[in-house]
Amino acid sequence: MRVLVLHSHPVEESYGKSLYKQALESLEKAGHAVDGCDLYAEEFDPVLSRQDRLTYHDYPANTDLVKPYVERLKQAEGLVLVTPIWNFGFPAILKGYFDRVWLPGVSFDLVDGKVESRLRHIRKLAAVLTYGATPFRAFAAGNPPKKIVKRVLRAQINPLRPVTFLAHYDMNNCTPETRARFLEKVKTAMERF
Repeated sequence: MRVLVLHSHPVEESYGKSLYKQALESLEKAGHAVDGCDLYAEEFDPVLSRQDRLTYHDYPANTDLVKPYVERLKQAEGLVLVTPIWNFGFPAILKGYFDRVWLPGVSFDLVDGKVESRLRHIRKLAAVLTYGATPFRAFAAGNPPKKIVKRVLRAQINPLRPVTFLAHYDMNNCTPETRARFLEKVKTAMERF
């Protein structure tokens, strides 16, 4: 299976980068064709420009400024997000990726005012997230990233399939042991993806 792995952490030496590298390695070990998309390393521009917005509904003109990213998404049969959660949301670069790449004609169509998915070619979805917050604080805040992954993205891809959701909470108080255990959990999940 061709798996697109989206990553959004700016620090090369970060634990988040270690998780990304582990996901890539484990998916490759499992025999998948892996497309690692490190948004910071690729210097992805997350800003939805005036031109982007003016052509937003005009497929295929709306893809002109992000064509390589659109092609990678269209080729994907699996999707894995590896990202930190900051202030109970995705980093701006990942949010900008969704705004600029998941466009009408690419990820969905509007038919008689209703959204129809164009991502049914993606058969599996997983998320590997790190939170500074504890599980309770994330729950109290409504845990928007978890809802986006398990409800919104899942519905766009395939609402009937399960989602692999892995989260290391309370990174503010993590230890080498908790990080090692979570890294092993990611390794195992990606080898079974």
